[in-house]
Amino acid sequence: MPTTAARLTDSGRTVIISASYRTDIPAFYGDWFQARLEAGFCRVANPYGGPESLVRLDAEAVQGFVFWTRNSLPFTPVLEALSRRGTPFVVQYTITGYPRPLERSVIEGKRAIAAVRELARRYGPKAVVWRYDPVFLTSLTPPAWHLSQFERLADELAGACDEVVLSFAQIYAKTRRNSERAARDHGFTWWDAEPEVKATLLTSLAETARQHGMTPSLCSQPDLLSASLTPARCIDGERLSAVAGRSISARIRGNRPGCLCAQSKDIGAYDTCAHGCVYCYAVRSQSLGKRKQRAHDPVAERLG
Repeated sequence: MPTTAARLTDSGRTVIISASYRTDIPAFYGDWFQARLEAGFCRVANPYGGPESLVRLDAEAVQGFVFWTRNSLPFTPVLEALSRRGTPFVVQYTITGYPRPLERSVIEGKRAIAAVRELARRYGPKAVVWRYDPVFLTSLTPPAWHLSQFERLADELAGACDEVVLSFAQIYAKTRRNSERAARDHGFTWWDAEPEVKATLLTSLAETARQHGMTPSLCSQPDLLSASLTPARCIDGERLSAVAGRSISARIRGNRPGCLCAQSKDIGAYDTCAHGCVYCYAVRSQSLGKRKQRAHDPVAERLG
């Protein structure tokens, strides 16, 4: 890594890198990530203002990676390279199979399921976590639809992963705006259900998960926790340790109420995902995400 970069790091401690809950790096930015991996560092814009940070990506600085994606296929060479260098990783893989008006550009469910099974075959079932997340209630996807869809997916993913992460959609202002626009364009309705309805549906999904050999966990929604659900640790030092075959120390430092994630550094950027999911918390509009993805420079030191 360049000496100038080394001088700018905030510490020499090893860290877990999150890539990324702000965007889908494996699906859209594999070339950029590979280039930054070879350079040994990247820069990350502060999404709340303030100076950018520099994050080391060399093997001495990184304890492991957690990748978040809906399509790992373009990222296959990168994962192979990380495996060769001995850096452990976990892939948080979202598969919901929602109708196209809700998920405009997500790959077909069968391809995603096949990708998860291949990840498990190559790197072990501890290296991949299924996310049925978020649960979004619409006239296209009412509770009964979720019960049927989740059981079908769980049946096809059984044996490939040992955990499924659940959560209900958080209705932020951008979520409401994008969902209302899509509802007008495609003729459906959507709603944020009462807590009792959510809890009932989650309990049923959790039971189905257990029947298929998966631990059901709930991401950062403590008000909906029950005896049937474990609090999720999406960035999980214990899971990374199991993948690595050695102990990885990780202090719990969640980023919102109910979050039990280990301390990490996220290297993504908001408003850069081009999947076009109407319920997304990380993109202000579908057109903006696609525009930024097309304009991205793969040799830039930072993503956005």
